[in-house]
Amino acid sequence: MRIEHIAIWVTDLEMMRTFYELYFNALSGEKYYNPTKEFSSYFLRFTDGARLEIMHKPSIGKSSNIDTTRTGFIHFAMSVGSKEKVNSLTDELRADGYTITGKPRTTGDGYYESVVLDPEGNQIEITI
Repeated sequence: MRIEHIAIWVTDLEMMRTFYELYFNALSGEKYYNPTKEFSSYFLRFTDGARLEIMHKPSIGKSSNIDTTRTGFIHFAMSVGSKEKVNSLTDELRADGYTITGKPRTTGDGYYESVVLDPEGNQIEITI
């Protein structure tokens, strides 16, 4: 078995699509729109085949994933292949104004990672 995709609600669908395309080389499928439900989404595919679904519906309120002391979804991890790429992508995101909540380091369980917030506050671990 494998996880087929992860889905997140977003406030600004186009901004979020552009973020994942620009920094994580996502390839976007066509926009889906259901006018009856006022629901729209994109499936974003990454080079290894993993997918992220970003979804928007005006009636869905904004929440924060910044509190890591609660149960439920906290983060997802994106493997970029090397320490150098973790460092350079982290530097690029910082320079472009994104919040880095964990600088590049080797964690206690042996991962080399940094942690960044996407434009809507979802935590992404950038790993080897």
